[in-house]
Amino acid sequence: MEPLEERETQVAAWLKKIFGDHPIPQYEVNPRTTEILHHLSERNRVRDRDVYLVVEDLKQKASEYESEAKYLQDLLMESVNFSPANLSSTGSRYLNALVDSSVALETKDTSLASFIPAVNDLTSNLFRTKSKSEEIKIELEKLEKNLTATLVLEKCLQEDVKKAELHLSIERAKVDNRRQNMDFLKAKSEEFRFGIKAAEEQLSARGMDASLSHQSLVALSEKLARLKQQTIPLKKKLESYLDLMPNPSLARVKIEEAKRELDSIEAELTRRVDMMEL
Repeated sequence: MEPLEERETQVAAWLKKIFGDHPIPQYEVNPRTTEILHHLSERNRVRDRDVYLVVEDLKQKASEYESEAKYLQDLLMESVNFSPANLSSTGSRYLNALVDSSVALETKDTSLASFIPAVNDLTSNLFRTKSKSEEIKIELEKLEKNLTATLVLEKCLQEDVKKAELHLSIERAKVDNRRQNMDFLKAKSEEFRFGIKAAEEQLSARGMDASLSHQSLVALSEKLARLKQQTIPLKKKLESYLDLMPNPSLARVKIEEAKRELDSIEAELTRRVDMMEL
């Protein structure tokens, strides 16, 4: 690796060459900036060398073309005593057109043997280009159809998304409303539970029978419902006995006993419920 001082010297010489008589812009001199500028100077030097080689090659080719043109012109003058300067304006135009055609077709000369293959190649390229153009056109039509279908699908999806968002907002509002109702019902339930508990404690303090509490009454109500369900088949069985002729008096006694027992249970339940309401 070159020493830092040597690189700084090379960078300074390169900047002076680039800016010439103009002042060199101020920059911070440190290893980093020196490394970057040195790298740029090396790339610039390589590019200048490549450009110089290309220019020299073009100069050499131009010189060769000029020599060949002079040779052909001298040969033409010697063979048929013909010079382009002796051509009429129409002949000059034809000659220029011939030369331009030769340059455009990139033929080595203006002979018919060179023009025919060049024209055939140009025609083949034209047909290939047309064929490729048709393929591209067909492909573009397919892409346009696919694009149209995609746009339609995108529009449908956007509408579905809007509908889904609207439905979601409605459902969210319903859920919020239900949650509020649920919170209200929970609060009311807690309020009622504490009220019932306070009332039971107050009634208990006053000497109320524990059998008249809310839970006891609920249990009695459930028991009464079960008894009523149990009496249904008994009533049906009893109705079947009523249709019998033997000993109707005994049957009536049993029916009256069952009715009195049922009335007693209902009266006791009613009494306890009335006492709770008081």
